[in-house]
Amino acid sequence: MLANDDWGSPVAQRVANIARPILTDLELDLYDCEFNGGVMRITAHKSGGASLDTIHLASRLISRELDHLDPIPGRYTLEVSSPGLERTLRRPLHFAQSIGVVVTVRLTGAGGDDRRVRGVLMAADDETITVQCDDAALTERTVRYDQIDRAKTVFEWGTPPKAGKGPRPKSRPESATTPSIATEVGAS
Repeated sequence: MLANDDWGSPVAQRVANIARPILTDLELDLYDCEFNGGVMRITAHKSGGASLDTIHLASRLISRELDHLDPIPGRYTLEVSSPGLERTLRRPLHFAQSIGVVVTVRLTGAGGDDRRVRGVLMAADDETITVQCDDAALTERTVRYDQIDRAKTVFEWGTPPKAGKGPRPKSRPESATTPSIATEVGAS
């Protein structure tokens, strides 16, 4: 797992530093920034969801600034999107923002049934998360970030609870939209 201020690579760190003020001006938060396989992915979040027009504008402004500053060597594709319904959880902050949400976690080095943990995220701090598993016993499982291979929120389709049955855990992030814009760019 990456720290909240660590974007995983020097290229992603440089791009995050360029994108953050642009997103802030558009009232968006930088959720994630990742450079992998020639694709620069920037994920922007807005409480209540970001419109496609706002994501498109963010993509154009970030693309223009990247063309001007040229922080990425060679050819790459820029993707700017919102986190969507099933958002990837890579940082302690992502987990902290998802407390009370259904998550699925794939662990490193574990085998069989111990490799996956699914349930409601109950707690998250700088070192661990606690998940109330959706097994019959509602077992709570604490996992260190260095044990996590992948994690994401889970969107569950279904009907709302019947009156008097109590609330279900929220399984859906604040934004129900997933706008995404991809732009092919390259070195001059």
